[in-house]
Amino acid sequence: MSAPLRWAAVAAMLGAAAAMSACSSSSNSNESSSASQVRIVASTNVYGDIARQIAGSRATITSFIANPSADPHSYEVNPQNRLALSKASIVIENGGGYDDFVDSMLKASSGKPPTVLNAVDISGKEPAAGQDLNEHVWYDFPSMEKVATELAGALASTDPGGASTYQANAQSFIGKLKQLELTEASIKAADKGAGVAITEPVPLYLLQASGLVNKTPPEFSAAVEAGTDVAPRVLNDTLTLFTHKQVKLLAYNEQTTEPTTEKVLAAAKANNIAVVPVTETLPAGKDYLNWMADNLSAVHSALNK
Repeated sequence: MSAPLRWAAVAAMLGAAAAMSACSSSSNSNESSSASQVRIVASTNVYGDIARQIAGSRATITSFIANPSADPHSYEVNPQNRLALSKASIVIENGGGYDDFVDSMLKASSGKPPTVLNAVDISGKEPAAGQDLNEHVWYDFPSMEKVATELAGALASTDPGGASTYQANAQSFIGKLKQLELTEASIKAADKGAGVAITEPVPLYLLQASGLVNKTPPEFSAAVEAGTDVAPRVLNDTLTLFTHKQVKLLAYNEQTTEPTTEKVLAAAKANNIAVVPVTETLPAGKDYLNWMADNLSAVHSALNK
């Protein structure tokens, strides 16, 4: 099957998965309620939505970070967060230093200790040699399969009466993740080795699984993520990626922007390099699955611009 036909077939499956997912999609509100005794707290609405897809109507789900225009790294907790955490049966955090405020609250909480699911720990991801850990594991579909399995087990332990429902929902969710992995494989078959640039490593797992090569100087994305100054030499090397047409797209984190990233964005546009906007939390009106399907579609379109 040719690359265009392969993509068309996978895209059709993705469209069906996204449509099915959208039928049960919730808004990006901080809380969705049910009459169940199971209370779930998630550090971000990404994990809150995954919990919703697996727990269904048998749980109350509270997501701390839900604003798509906010920077999760600068989040400050409030009394409502502490109250929700004190009543939670299950807590889902990303881990890896991304949402340490959850661990701080858990240590200070006087409530019954909840079951804590740490996505980075569950993923088994470790830093590559000489590099920091990329903690953005929700862009890695095999990791989310593991999280879904662990969550279904935790829910079944908390609410045995719903065990079959949780298991079925988790298997359905994992099946849709497998379709997303097919899309990555399709992109890889057509564009393996294509160079890309990033402002932060947020979407890096997705890009790498799609066979794409990050050409960005590691010092650049590390400085942006840490909120420190980018050395002039490093900035120049990064801008050269666009002026010399060494990359086919820029994956741009819309939730963390500052003058340096804006220069990179301007350079990409000035040199007709496609820009793929990415975020760290769910965009308004999206659930996890159709959000990721949209990200993959945007990557595919950028590579074929």
